Amino acid sequence: MTDQPQPRTAIVTGGARGIGAATARRLAADGHAVAVLDLLEDQAAETAAAIVSDGGRAVGLGADVSDAEAVEAAVARVTEELGAPTILVNNAGILRDNLLFKMSEDDWDAVLRVHLRGAFLMSRAVQAHMVAATWGRIVNLSSTSALGNRGQANYAAAKAGMQGFTKTLAIELGKFGVTANAVAPGVIATDMIAATAERISMPLEDYLAAAAKDVPVGRVGRPEDIAAAVAFFCSEEASFVSGQVLYVAGGPKA
Repeated sequence: MTDQPQPRTAIVTGGARGIGAATARRLAADGHAVAVLDLLEDQAAETAAAIVSDGGRAVGLGADVSDAEAVEAAVARVTEELGAPTILVNNAGILRDNLLFKMSEDDWDAVLRVHLRGAFLMSRAVQAHMVAATWGRIVNLSSTSALGNRGQANYAAAKAGMQGFTKTLAIELGKFGVTANAVAPGVIATDMIAATAERISMPLEDYLAAAAKDVPVGRVGRPEDIAAAVAFFCSEEASFVSGQVLYVAGGPKA
């Protein structure tokens, strides 16, 4: 018989919708208190309220993860209301898709700012609590787009960068009992995918059906598929798994 996992305090960025919301719900179901951070404060509060109504502990906070002061303030509030955070899921992200010759500097900068700067600022702010506790879990959301994807030079660069960032965190923080891993989703039915379908002027149902044909398991992913992978990396049992990138894409990716 194994001991029951110890409840922790988790922060999920971009937690209002899609993969982030599913991850917040899963971590709460696993017994953790969860702070749902998102630029969309009202929706973050709704996701947190749903967790509370199901018997969990959660707060919803509005925060721009690319703003250092906002990040520090959010982490301080989480610590005050839920306890020192020792689980961090860097999920916040945006799309500004376009072909290279059409992509503006603002489109490039915005995507890298949210994905990479945001993950850096959040990890830097939370790692002190993890080191103090000699226990921590950082999970960064990458993507199969890290392998290259037409019209996503900015997003692909950001998601590839998340993998290098993850591996470096694993090296630097491992001796303090902190692991860092990345989950790289394939096509997942979310609002972000709907935006991609809109960009190429394809009905969402047709886009998902076409995508499913290229997936060995014959379907696109659900947010809960990603949440399950994140939950494993956040678990006590994953203490010897660090610096890894797990492609959750319904088939092999290199």
